[in-house]
Formats: sequence, C-alpha cells, structure tokens
Amino acid sequence: MTPAVDAAKKAQIRFTTHAYAHDESAASYGVEAAEKLGVAPESIFKTLVVKLDGKRLAVGLVPVTGKLGFKLIARAAGAKKATMASPEEVERATGYVLGGVSPLGQKKRLPTFIDTSAEAFSHLHVSAGRRGLEIALAPADLAALTQAEFVPLAV
Repeated sequence: MTPAVDAAKKAQIRFTTHAYAHDESAASYGVEAAEKLGVAPESIFKTLVVKLDGKRLAVGLVPVTGKLGFKLIARAAGAKKATMASPEEVERATGYVLGGVSPLGQKKRLPTFIDTSAEAFSHLHVSAGRRGLEIALAPADLAALTQAEFVPLAV
C-alpha cells in the first residue's frame, strides 16, 4: 500500500480507502476525486505544504472547494509569513509526489493545521499517498495521527 495507509493501519483507526482512475489532464486533483468517488467536494481536503518565514515547512488542510489563507496559516503556526513550498521541498519533506501528498505517513513530521470546517463531517477524505487513492477517516483521527490543530484556514 502506501505509507499513509500503513500509518492508519498501525494506529488501528477506522478508515476506508477509495481508488479511482486518475486522469493526468484533470485540472484539479480534488475535484476529480469528488466527481469520480461521488462525494461532496467539501468533504475532500487537499494537503498543502507551506514555507513559514522562508525557513520551516508546515501542512495546511483545506477543502478542495476553498483556498488556503496564507495569513491564517502563518498566524496559526506563529509565523509572520507563509508561501507555498516548492515542489522539490514538498516531495523531499513528505516523500510524496504533488497531487498525491497525504498528511499521513510523511517522511518528516511537519506541523499540521486542519481547517475547522472538517469538524462538521463524520469522516473526510484526504489523499492516501498517490494520485487516484483517497483515504476516508474521522477528522478527530486525522488530527490525532498528524498531531494537528483545527484552526480557520480556508478563504
């Protein structure tokens, strides 16, 4: 499987995986996942890696229907500024390729923040570590496994 699925299994939490045929020409990985899995796009969260104050990395999870507020994640992480990390930085720190970055099972544990909208769902979907594979789990379990905080992140 993937490190993300292995991490969920090891933690003995309840989860399900959902595979679909990924289309390389898809404009949005998250919207594609929602359409192919037949779930509300608001319940699919994208994993975004940011660079804080030009030095350290952090992870923000927001619904695929929204955008990450850079000021919001910077404030949550105690930084002055946040920008998107480069693809190379993301892949090196997480061990995943873009479009398949999971908040679970990353090579290096990064500070993680989940948008508060996640708490409204009994379960949400995040990448399971590769394009075309999602993992559905309870928001509280995701937060526990990633040592994340729920904070307002989406704009």
